[in-house]
Parts: sequence; C-alpha cells; structure tokens
Amino acid sequence: MDSSFCWCLIIVVGLVGHFVDGGGGSSPPVVVRGTVFINGSVGIAKTDANFICATLDWWPPEKCDYGTCSWGHASLLNLDLNNTILVNAVRAFWPLKIRLGGTLQDKVIYDVGASGKSCNSFVVNASEMFGFSQGCLPMARWDQLNKFFQRTRATVIFGLNALNGRVTLKDGSVGGPWNSSNAEALIRYTIDHRYRIHGWELGNELSGRGIGASIGADQYASDVASLHNMIHNLYRGSRVKPLVIAPGGFFDAAWYQELIIKSKRNLMDVITHHIYNLGPGVDEHLIEKILDPAYLDGEAKVFSDLQGILRSASTSTRAWVGEAGGAYNSGRNLVTNSFVFSFWYLDQLGMSSKFDTKAYCRQSLIGGNYGLLNTTTFQPNPDYYSALLWHRLMGRVVLSTTFSGTSSIRAYAHCAKNFRGITLLLINLSSNTTVQAVVTSESYKQTAEVTEVGRMPGAWRKGGQTREEYHLTAKDGNLHSHTVLLNGKALDVSQSGRIPAFNPIIVSEREPISIVPFSIVFARIPYIDPYPCRI
Repeated sequence: MDSSFCWCLIIVVGLVGHFVDGGGGSSPPVVVRGTVFINGSVGIAKTDANFICATLDWWPPEKCDYGTCSWGHASLLNLDLNNTILVNAVRAFWPLKIRLGGTLQDKVIYDVGASGKSCNSFVVNASEMFGFSQGCLPMARWDQLNKFFQRTRATVIFGLNALNGRVTLKDGSVGGPWNSSNAEALIRYTIDHRYRIHGWELGNELSGRGIGASIGADQYASDVASLHNMIHNLYRGSRVKPLVIAPGGFFDAAWYQELIIKSKRNLMDVITHHIYNLGPGVDEHLIEKILDPAYLDGEAKVFSDLQGILRSASTSTRAWVGEAGGAYNSGRNLVTNSFVFSFWYLDQLGMSSKFDTKAYCRQSLIGGNYGLLNTTTFQPNPDYYSALLWHRLMGRVVLSTTFSGTSSIRAYAHCAKNFRGITLLLINLSSNTTVQAVVTSESYKQTAEVTEVGRMPGAWRKGGQTREEYHLTAKDGNLHSHTVLLNGKALDVSQSGRIPAFNPIIVSEREPISIVPFSIVFARIPYIDPYPCRI
C-alpha cells in the first residue's frame, strides 16, 4: 500500500430533527451535527491482549469510610472463592488480569520461611499507619487463592510488601534498603508449588510524597534492582519469567523520571500508577465531574507525561494503570457502582489506551463501593458489563480518533478483536442530545463530498453489508441504577449463576448509528478495514 495515501474513516453526524419536550423546565431533546474522524493510516498505540485488569484488596470488614463499612467479606483473606457468580465472572474474560494488593499490602507478612512473626489477622488500631495492625497471609490461603486462579484462568499480579526493613527518617519518609527475605520465601514457595504469577509488584503508593509513607526514588530504584535480580535467580531456567513491576503509586513526574533513569534499562518491565482523579467518595459533585468533558480531559496530561518520560529514557519499560477506583476512600454508593460510572470508566479505558497504556486495573473486582461485582450478592454492577464488552470487542491496535460538533460525545476506535474491521466506542454525556452517526471510509479530499446523513460515494459503498451494535443505557433512565440495559434488555445473571450473553442488534451500513442521551454504544464494523487492522 502506498504510504503517502491517507486511509481514514469519517463519521458524519447530521441534523435530522428537533423535538420539543412537554415536561416543564427541562431542556428539549435535540439532534446535533458533528463529525468523528478516525485516521486509519497507522495505529497510534497498542495495548496488551488482556488490557482489562481488576484488583483484589486486603481490606477487612472493619474498613469504614465516612461512617459506611463497604468491604464486607471481599478481602483476599476472606472472599468466598467458591461463589459460582464470582467464578463465572472471572472466567468470562478468559483471561482476566487480577492485581492483588492495595493500601495494606505493605503491612502484610507471609507465613513462610523464617519470618519470625506470628501470623495474625489485621486488627483495628487507630495509632497504626492506615488504622490497622500488621496482617498475615497464611500459606493455606495462598494455596486456595491459586487454585481459584487456576480454575478461572486468571492472570495474576502480586503486590509485595516494600516496607520490610525500613527505618523512619527525619523528614517523615522511610529509608534503608528493602528487606526482601520474606518476599523471597513467598516467591520460592510459589515456584515450588508451580503457581503461575504474571508479575511481582513492589510496594503500594510509596512514590512521591506517598500515602502513609514514602521512599526516595533513588532507594526505590535500588530495591527494584534487588527484586529483578531475585526473580532472575529464582526463576533461572524458566522459559517465561514474571514481570518486575513498580511502584504502584500516584504519578509524580520528577520522582517517576528519577526512578526510570536510575532503574537502568530492562530492570523494570512495567511502571504502574494509580488514578483517583474524582476526589474523595464523600464528594457531592462526583456526577458533575463524570459528565464534564473538560474535567475528564484533565487526566490526559498524566498519561502523556508518563509516556514522554518513557520515550525520552529509551527504555523498554511499559506503563500500566495499576489501580483506579476514580473516587478514593472506597468510592460512593449509587455512583461508583452504578450506571453513571461507566461513562468515567470507559472513557478512562479509551483515553489511557491512546497513550500506549498496556493494561488498566480497576479498583476493585469486588469490595468497596466501586467493585465490578456487588460485595454482598456478587451480582455484576454495570461497569462489569462495560469491561467485558470492551474485552470482547476492542482489539489491541488503537486508531487516532477526534470528534467535532459537540463536546458531549467521547469517541474511541480500535481494530476489532478477533474480527475483521474496527470497533467504535461512542459515549454520550448529554442528557438531551441524540447523535446519529453515519460511517464512511474516505480520504481527506473525499470527505468534503459527504454532506448529508446516509450518503456515501458509490465507489466506497458495498451494498448489503451490516454491523453489530451494542447500546448500553440505564434501567428506567436512572443514572444511579445498578441495572444496565443492553439494546433495551436488562443484563441479569441466570439462576445458575451464568453471565448473560451479549446479543447485538444487526444494522445495515446504510443506517446511521443513533446515540441517545446518557448512553454508550459499541459498534463492530467489519466493512471498515484499515491497513493497521490487517497486519
């Protein structure tokens, strides 16, 4: 193919009507004109094949925020691993990345080797960091967890305690080298039992100023080298070695840059950062932030700056979002576990993938008010279905996408997963604006010839072709609903605990895509087949 030819995809949104709402005071529904432009000449980024990731945390039932205790028995130490819905929910991804970690991971000892400490459960203690005493992972529970991972074919990332051996410095940070002996004993046990771990991650939220404690980037780089050497030696002779991952913290440009530079090339496979850009779960303005395109765009700078650091360092290290719950301190009931949160979540998936983020770990799979699954019933919340649709429809190659005409539409496109063509994701943040989009493949010069809805130049039209559409809306139009509708039908787990099938509607290429207010649409389009999707 001539590299000078620009392959691109245009979606023309036409003004097809204006309707008056008889309800007093509310804005009348409208349909707007606009354009989504997808440049398909080259892919702009590439994700991991299993981009979707979710976390399991250590929080015990006594973890409470703002007077609400939302964790129940969702901890790594007490979660019912035999629950049928849980097993089926993880299996449905085949595989799902699961990151084991969180705030308390740097207070966990492993009951193996010569730890010299009793294996006690976490106990509430207001005088201790994070309000809990030191906890312990019994090897019997580690065995149970690994049997669950094997049964569900999960891909596992384990967050190691990075505070062992540290001393408190005058400035409040912690110093001294990492005492890796307990972590090494756990890794040896894991190898001896032939448990597969995709990656070992060092520490949780100790970067920059840290949360509860902080470690200088120079010392952290030394500790990463220690972890790298340990894994290299312990897995000597293994065909595939686990990834070395760090630091699992909040992005601080200067700190992250120093870590990258001092870690040296190829010592750290993955650099992870956390996202809670909506503020505390108690914030009354969460929904306003979620529906504000300008606010959503603010997180792009973090993704961009991190990629800039990686590029300038010429390193093979790649970026993941290691934990993202949106609103910290366990989220907010009826917001971060309801339909409205899929706007934030899917936008984050789309935005992060544009900046070459390889994986995105949602806090949490279960637990708190931001779980993909309900903490008590294990029933999927709306974001579970959003994640599974992404996993099944959005391929690895990311295509450049822009939209003009209204700021309420968020648009992302990838090559389709295991399917010819592309998958388009459209998110409508407006309460009263419907968008009707027509898809056509054009060059830049041909774009100007398309002036009305449904019109495509004959040279590009292949009659009789169809696409699949998956429209997500809230039950009864209630953004706080825990029930999501797919093409107008509620997604519900069966009585036997089976995850429901995703049945698309089949639409002729001649018909526009209609994105109604407060809705999300995935469109899998086989008749648009750009060059990057064929290689």
